[in-house]
Amino acid sequence: MDARPRRAEPVAHRTRLRRPSRGSDEGRHILDNATLYWVTRTAVSSARLYWESKLAFFAPKGVDLPVGVSVFPDEIYAAPRSWAESAYPKLIHYNRLPKGGHFAAWEQPQLLSEELRAAFRSLR
Repeated sequence: MDARPRRAEPVAHRTRLRRPSRGSDEGRHILDNATLYWVTRTAVSSARLYWESKLAFFAPKGVDLPVGVSVFPDEIYAAPRSWAESAYPKLIHYNRLPKGGHFAAWEQPQLLSEELRAAFRSLR
């Protein structure tokens, strides 16, 4: 098998996301986003981080800046607090949320904005 990433079609992206509820505009928004990646031919480059990082992506990094971690239950990797503390020695906020996933800003914008405010409130 070829080791290079393949060009993804919008339908392939759509099948990885949860099904939108009836009567919502969510399905249209999903197709809008998928079409944007397809038409601009940027789907592969947007996935480059995942392709190149392999397992080292989850290795603790020792980041020495104030960090907040919000764990959304449908995320690809739900970081345990112990991992977050070792990866980010200056962890100032850690919270597990009731809903949301990999596209938190799109799926749960209110929750994400509340998390950002809570995480960095102490730095004001």
